[in-house]
Parts: sequence; structure tokens; C-alpha cells
Amino acid sequence: MTTLQTTPERFVSKPLFLWLLVCCGMIFAMVVIGAITRLTESGLSMVEWRAMIDMLPPLSDHAWISEFEKYRQTPEYLVKNKGMDLDAFKNIYFWEWFHRLWGRLIGLVYALPLVYFWVRGKIPQHLKSRFIFLLFLGGLQGFFGWYMVKSGLINEPRVSHYRLALHLITAFVLFSALWVQALSLWPALHHKLKHHTIIDAKQFRFHAIITCFVVFLTILWGAFVAGLDAGLIYNQFPLIGDRFVPSEFLFMKPWWINFLNNHATVQWMHRVLGIISFFTVLSLGLRLIITRQWVFKKIGHCLTGMITVQFILGIVTLLSKVALHPAVSHQAGALLTTMFLVTLLHFLWRKAD
Repeated sequence: MTTLQTTPERFVSKPLFLWLLVCCGMIFAMVVIGAITRLTESGLSMVEWRAMIDMLPPLSDHAWISEFEKYRQTPEYLVKNKGMDLDAFKNIYFWEWFHRLWGRLIGLVYALPLVYFWVRGKIPQHLKSRFIFLLFLGGLQGFFGWYMVKSGLINEPRVSHYRLALHLITAFVLFSALWVQALSLWPALHHKLKHHTIIDAKQFRFHAIITCFVVFLTILWGAFVAGLDAGLIYNQFPLIGDRFVPSEFLFMKPWWINFLNNHATVQWMHRVLGIISFFTVLSLGLRLIITRQWVFKKIGHCLTGMITVQFILGIVTLLSKVALHPAVSHQAGALLTTMFLVTLLHFLWRKAD
């Protein structure tokens, strides 16, 4: 067993914790906004990336007409939305504009306090490289967003599902990194852990790693499903049509490309991984609940509850043919499940002070 004690060497800071907590909340909101943008098919409405000009929407009729004319040259308009009027364009434009604006606000909310804390000497030397890396990761996330959008402005009226997956996974990684750093700086938590005992954390580590890997794959194939609109077919559960494996399972050649590009096979993969994730997370959560360690008990309750809700949301999303509210909630649930797993990892590998 490992005894956890708070000592002067362990750095905690309420201002830094609150700052990072706000950033985590904004990224969570960003994931929700991103889901709405995708589900309302708004992501390709802005055909240019302009760092400062895009902070404001078009402010005149002339500016709106100019933006609309640019959109009318895109594959999405020519193939899917030909005949769309200006009012309808304004509706889809809003969500992409708001998505980009929120991303820039996250950058400002992170970068400006970082400069302030840095200049005031509030950031210890051992944390400076981490905060710089997080700033870089946030900038990279913005670049991946535009890299994704560009793929839908060239030939086909949809973004690359590979680039969408990259954009989503990077958001999850950024959120997780910020959340772990926030946990390590949380004064109230450190006070509660003072002289507290972690009972044989090693017994959960392998189970936790396997669970995180399975959940990661489930989220990855979920992004593939979203990018391919593969959730709009086979809207039954547990069967796919009248069978457990779709008839198009290995339709493409070579066989392995089906697991990446075949709509039916990609949906099947997400289903299977979702079921495996459900039982893996549930078993881990139940193991944690029966321990005598209060931290693990709380995380166990969160995991079992969240994975149950998430599994139900996945089924409802499928049966509803990817209706907006359950689909957005399903994506938010994936991030919450990730947060609880990352919290567990933080405590499983937490070193004694």
C-alpha cells in the first residue's frame, strides 16, 4: 500500500486549478458545439480561415452575399444544397462560426492567464514546459480543425472521416491533459488525501489500461461512423438488418479496408467495441466499488453510472437515426467517460509525497 501525504514539495494552487478547470469546461462545451455543428451539417459553410476577421460574423447584406457566393462554389452546395436560399445559409453558417469563435476564446482564456501567472512567478519551474506543451496542443487542435474542413471543400461534399477522427481524438487528449494537470493542483483534494492510504493500486492498473484502450478504439470508430454518416443505415439493435453481421461486411477489397471505409462494417465495429467497452468499464467500476478506498469507490460509481447511460444513449442514437439530442449527448458522454477513466489513472499512478 502507498500512503499519500501532502508535503511542502507538492505544489498546489487554487488560482491555477480554477483556471484549468474553466479551460476544461470550455473544451467540454466545444465538443458539444462541434457535435451540433457536424449534425446540422454546418461545418462546410465557411470556406476560408481568417484568424481575426472570422471572430465576427458578416455584419452587412453585402458581406452575407459575399460569403454565400463563396459557399455556392463548394461541392456541398453543388451536390447537396443546390437552391438553398440566403436565410437557410445563415442558419448553418452560425454554428460553424460559433464553433470557430469558441475555439479562439478557449485559446485566449488559456493563453492570457498563462502569461499573467508566468510573469507574476506563480508557475513553478517544473510545470512551465507542461503549460507550453498544452498551449501547443491547443494550437494543433485548431489546425486539425481547418485541415478537416479543407477535405470537404475539394471534391466531395463531406470531410474526411480520418481527419474528423484526428480532430476529435486531439480534443479528447487536450481535455484529458488539462484535467489531469488540474487534479494535481487542486488544494481541497490534496487536503483530503493528506495521510490517506491507497490500498494496493497495482491490482487495478492492468484492467484500467485495457479498459482505456478499448474505450479509445470505440471513440475512434465512433468518429469514423460520424464522418461516414454510417449511423444512418441499419437503425436497429442488436441486429443489423436481420443478422448480427451485415451482408456487406467484406464487400470491399482488400478485406481490411472494410473496417475503415465500409459504412456497414464501420458501424458494426463501433457496435461491437461499444458492447466490449460497456462490459469492460462496468467490470472495472464494480471492482472499484467493492474496495475500501474512498477515491476508488467514488470513481467506480461514476464509471458504472456513466457507461450505462452512455450505452443507452448509443442505442437511442442509432434507433433515432442519429437525432440531434441523443447524438450530441452520446458524444458528450464519451468525453465524461474518458474523464473518469483519466481520473482513475491519475490516482493509480499517483506517487507518494
